[in-house]
Amino acid sequence: MPRFHRFALALAATTSLVAAGPAFAKSKAADPAPIADLVKAVDIPHEDFTLDNGLRVIVHEDRKAPVVAVSVWYRVGSKHEPKGKTGFAHLFEHLMFNGSENAPNDFFEPLQQVGATDFNGTTNVDRTNYFETVPTGALDLALFLESDRMGHLLGAVTQEKLDNQRGVVQNEKRQGDNNPYGLLRYEIFENLFPKGHPYHHSTIGSMADLNSASLDDVKKWFTDNYGPNNAVLVLAGDIDVATAKAKVQQWFGDIPRGTAVQAPAASVPTLPAPLAKEVKDLIPTPRVYRMWAIPGLNDAEAVPLQMATAVLGGLSSSRLDNAMVRTDPVAVSVGAFAQTFEDAGLLVVQADVKPGTDVDTVGKKLDAEIAKFLANGPTADELQRAAASYLGGTIAGLEAVGGFGGKAVALAEGALYSNDPAYYKVELDRMAKATPEQVAAVARKWMSRPAFSLTYTPGERTEGGENRGGAVTAGKLVEAVAPDRYWNPALGDIGPDTGIGAATSIADRSQFPAVADLTALDFPAIERATLKNGVEVVFARRTTVPTVNVAVSFDAGYAADPHSALGTQSLMLSLMDEGTTSLNSIAFAEAKERLGAQIDATANADETVFSLFALKPNLGASLSLLADYIRNPAFDAKELERVRAQQLNRLKAELNNPNAIAARLMAPMLYGADHPYGIPPSGLGDAKAVEAATRDQLAAFHSAWIRPDNARVFVVGDTTLAEVKKQLDATLGQWKAPKTAKPVKNFAVAIPAPKPRILFFDRPKSPQSIILAGKVLDAKGGDSLEVLRSANDIFGGNFLSRFNTNLRETKGWSYGVRSRISGETDRLSWVAVAPVQADRTGDSIKELQSDLKSFLADKGVTKEELERTVNGSVRELPGSFETSADVLAGLRNIVKFGRPDNYYETLPATYEAMTAAEIDAAARKALSTDDLVYVVVGDAAVVKPQLDGLGLPVETATPIN
Repeated sequence: MPRFHRFALALAATTSLVAAGPAFAKSKAADPAPIADLVKAVDIPHEDFTLDNGLRVIVHEDRKAPVVAVSVWYRVGSKHEPKGKTGFAHLFEHLMFNGSENAPNDFFEPLQQVGATDFNGTTNVDRTNYFETVPTGALDLALFLESDRMGHLLGAVTQEKLDNQRGVVQNEKRQGDNNPYGLLRYEIFENLFPKGHPYHHSTIGSMADLNSASLDDVKKWFTDNYGPNNAVLVLAGDIDVATAKAKVQQWFGDIPRGTAVQAPAASVPTLPAPLAKEVKDLIPTPRVYRMWAIPGLNDAEAVPLQMATAVLGGLSSSRLDNAMVRTDPVAVSVGAFAQTFEDAGLLVVQADVKPGTDVDTVGKKLDAEIAKFLANGPTADELQRAAASYLGGTIAGLEAVGGFGGKAVALAEGALYSNDPAYYKVELDRMAKATPEQVAAVARKWMSRPAFSLTYTPGERTEGGENRGGAVTAGKLVEAVAPDRYWNPALGDIGPDTGIGAATSIADRSQFPAVADLTALDFPAIERATLKNGVEVVFARRTTVPTVNVAVSFDAGYAADPHSALGTQSLMLSLMDEGTTSLNSIAFAEAKERLGAQIDATANADETVFSLFALKPNLGASLSLLADYIRNPAFDAKELERVRAQQLNRLKAELNNPNAIAARLMAPMLYGADHPYGIPPSGLGDAKAVEAATRDQLAAFHSAWIRPDNARVFVVGDTTLAEVKKQLDATLGQWKAPKTAKPVKNFAVAIPAPKPRILFFDRPKSPQSIILAGKVLDAKGGDSLEVLRSANDIFGGNFLSRFNTNLRETKGWSYGVRSRISGETDRLSWVAVAPVQADRTGDSIKELQSDLKSFLADKGVTKEELERTVNGSVRELPGSFETSADVLAGLRNIVKFGRPDNYYETLPATYEAMTAAEIDAAARKALSTDDLVYVVVGDAAVVKPQLDGLGLPVETATPIN
């Protein structure tokens, strides 16, 4: 899958395909559909209108599910911040979730009550957005909430709320900075964009500017920027234009127009000369970057640049992968991407140095490959594969109406940035028409300029992020939290002067609008069949889009790893990606790309899963490729050395990541080192075992566990059971099981009695600590756990939980804390996870203990908590299965845990029958504060004295190998 950025970010899970028609009908399974035909078929029908106050409204009707996506985008981001006010746009995004004049409490409370899904907000350099997907009957409530914070906010903004959210944002900054490459965001934008440029500073801002923000400052920020004429509202889903006009006029029509936000001047800068810099960080191996500023998303050259980077370093079969990772393996990984924003963008090429290889050698090789690409350009075949892979990713998300990347996002972005909700069509047309000559010329134009060369080397940081993120003069930058697979998380979304007058309401705001009748979940009918070799097929038909999702699941997982050779399965799966007995590594990657198919392997504690996303006309060829991948891995000994180096690098990266360190330490504490679950949960194993693994060992593991009598096939999509069974019989159905007995995982291993203590891992100079607290439950995955999981939701499982409300919303010590009940087949665990500012580590553990003790004693579930949990759990069900991927996950859970086929449709009755007393009893039976074990990862100089006063034994963890 090419790592396109804004282009893919806007569309990879956003566009809708209607009337696949002739473009798909003409395609044969072995002859991938032409790119131009696929592009023509992508469409998001919409209508728009504008209120008298300037609010632009866009409506997309999609009746497949009884939900409506509500997405409000404001044309204000960090680029609009003046000197001394960095971080204001993002800080205000947080404040707008803390209540308005007629909805004075947390906005997540009423949204959870009505079963909203995908509700959040983010800020980046160009804009701030808020979004939620709600049941159709709750649309009035969502519009009430969004309009109330647009027109009736300031009376609810208090000094207490400002101080609290300032602390939350500062912990968000610490949390980002604390991770490996956490300071990269500052390096990129401060060096590519000069002082005074709107993209120079970080969206998260500087600690000093955040500390200086006064109540008057933030109120003026609102009146200057949040008028309806500076916003776009998108409604996508179970709604029509007539209904939208009436409802939007009712809720938003009274809000007076504000002044138009003036965009700062923003050029595309060119460095006056090559710039080189070296920084140190807790990373596994050196990383070499080459970077350039490039045009913004409205420039005609933005799409060709993204095509160029896909060919250079985005595709699995990219030039850099083939040259530097496969053929002459001087790097363990490479990449290239072009990320575009409204006014400018950035192009990044990178390579992680293979251990033992000279950094300068890799840098010179990287430069040589870039020069070779600029001289020769891409081939037509490479562009076809880049486009097909991109379109596969596009169509994979066609069903989503909202969230971080649904159809509402594509329409809003087009309207806000390009004054055209259908701007995605312009981009797709440019992609379809891109020629090798054009792409080469555009790449040469922009990548032949002086580059910013950044080298990251392993070592102790010389500085943290405390003093980074501000505008040294008057400038700005970018970040983003959108969980898009193409977005580089190191870069971040976080997540005239008349102003806005007070609104005179024309709607009744004295109480929340009533929730209309809600449609119950109608889970797709489950069908079953058996292949010729006895493999069970579990099927559900979904015809909204012409795609098919397949998961071939094996009863293996990381728990199947030999304890003497942890990491075996991860290494096996990585080696399987490098080709089959008939297709070498490059040929296999190219075959997937031409079909627009996604084929990959993953594992969790219990299962090993080989997944396929296929375009309907290419399903037959895609299934053949999947079967070849599963049945006939080459296990090439030469490729083994390469993937071994990659896994060792990932393992070293894990050992520098505070969250991963904590997880690795917690698992054996809970289950004991001999239990199948008492292993590092990532499955990467340990270095000695990975270094010692042989080709024959991996092949033997495959033969033992990846076999047809240990498999199930799950299929969801636009086909029929009869048709897909025929195709599966021709591929996987011919696979014969070996005569040897199936292996069995040994869950009879005794789990040690809990020994309450704190295991501390010293990570010097960490601005945050990671706290884990947990225990093994007397429960298994197949048990009836709805009551216990509801208890966990109330204590720590969601945003409104007691634990998160205390540490984030009340005290501001954390960006967010959670507790979870695991999802394995055998014995489950309960773990609370709390990243907190370093100087509050001990206090946070005390608060966890106090909150849990009171919850389990005399302060059990309240009437309000019960109502919120039951209503939310029932009402969110229809929106929880909006896409085929959601349904596929549901099928797998039904089978994995032995549930009846109508399990999800019976859940409402289960939830509605719950009582506070039952939830209290379940929590008190399962949980206590006396048998918890703790892991803390943090700076010993700051944290250790705090731990010594908690009354628990403190053990120091030895370095992890």
